[in-house]
Amino acid sequence: MNTMGDFWVVNAGAAVPVVAYQLVSLILFFAGIYGFLTRRNIMMMLISVELILNAADINFAVFNRYLYPGQMDGMFFALFTIAIAACETAVAIAIIINVYRNFGNADVDNLKKMKG
Repeated sequence: MNTMGDFWVVNAGAAVPVVAYQLVSLILFFAGIYGFLTRRNIMMMLISVELILNAADINFAVFNRYLYPGQMDGMFFALFTIAIAACETAVAIAIIINVYRNFGNADVDNLKKMKG
């Protein structure tokens, strides 16, 4: 009898295939795209962009691990994108705080009113 617990015990030492990482990355990417296109709140749109960037980071790390196991190039790319995402988040949160102070909410429609 093969149960789910037996599956995990038998396959505990096996390497995780690349497809599994790509599937997680794909789910993160499309969750970010869906969130960005359907949300009206600027903060939720920012979180969706972060999901998209995290999906790219997973791909950098996985392809580095499987294509060049002894080198760290993909990891450095991932760290670079994390640093860029942190800077982008800091600037975006400053803009969001400014919009919220002026209008009382952080909707995308308020950005059009700030043009002047």
